[in-house]
Amino acid sequence: MTKTILATGGAGYIGSHICYELLAAGYQVVVLDDFSNSSAESIKRVARLTNGAPVLIKGDVRDAAILDHVFSENRIDAVIHLAGVKAVGESVQNPQKYYDINVSGSVNLFGSMQRHGVSNVVFSSSATVYGIPEISPLTEDMPANPLNPYGQTKLMVENILRDMTAANPHWRSLLLRYFNPVGAHASGQIGEDPNGIPDNLFPYIAMVANKKQPKLNVFGDDYDTADGTCIRDYIHVVDLARGHVKAVDYLLSDRATDNSAEMVNLGTDQGSSVFQVLKAWEAACGFEIPYRIAPRRAGDAPAYYADSRRAKALLGWQAEYDLARMCADHWHWQSKNPDGYGK
Repeated sequence: MTKTILATGGAGYIGSHICYELLAAGYQVVVLDDFSNSSAESIKRVARLTNGAPVLIKGDVRDAAILDHVFSENRIDAVIHLAGVKAVGESVQNPQKYYDINVSGSVNLFGSMQRHGVSNVVFSSSATVYGIPEISPLTEDMPANPLNPYGQTKLMVENILRDMTAANPHWRSLLLRYFNPVGAHASGQIGEDPNGIPDNLFPYIAMVANKKQPKLNVFGDDYDTADGTCIRDYIHVVDLARGHVKAVDYLLSDRATDNSAEMVNLGTDQGSSVFQVLKAWEAACGFEIPYRIAPRRAGDAPAYYADSRRAKALLGWQAEYDLARMCADHWHWQSKNPDGYGK
């Protein structure tokens, strides 16, 4: 029998790619999204690309009635929980919003799962739970020390989910700690469509390349790295999405253990500096991208990248796409969709 996956926040950047990969793998998909940072157009495009339209429901994970309706009307085998807010800077300015949506919304979702006998969940966590590391690569057993409310909410939900999984018979959870998702589907039909001016490097470079911003700010060129700029672990969003399919496969298999909640890094096991990313973007675009050196930002670590050996051992997953492919696919999406989904 075909299994059905509920993707909360499934219309967003990462969620739409996950929906595509789930459908391509033979799963049925139900999406719950409030469209606060996403567009229904992404799911329409996923349906056209796969010939398998997800069920799309507008709603907020903080709404218990909506959740109970979703679980009552659909036989859900597993949940991929992506819904939430994710801007680090905004979380510092408005922490109440982040604790309300990310933490209270998650508790509400897990309660509805419990009421309806759904016991498999993949949680969209973040490498921000590690804080500023002293060394890289980062392994899952390193101490968690998030430095902002966004990271705190991710760690709090991890802890809540570990307790829920231990307390409920047959529950199984995977806590996926993402590094830096970038790129887009090769078709150029689905990709990142941020609200406002993004803080992250790839979508900001895309805006400069599209002449929507004058130049890139490189925050510091005097770090203790090969070229003086910060190093981060960028992962193609398609690789990330396929990691979620592997996670669902694992939870629904005999390999997973009841009442277990595993932490798993999803990264490429290597980092790229800002200047390396800029050069790769220029190769993808075919023209120079203007930039200026700006002062360092508070809280930026010199180097930050994953050790993903647990993902390979547990899930049989590893990243496949390199930096050149990430830039080429991101630019293909951006050049075909200069205004995103046009919302």
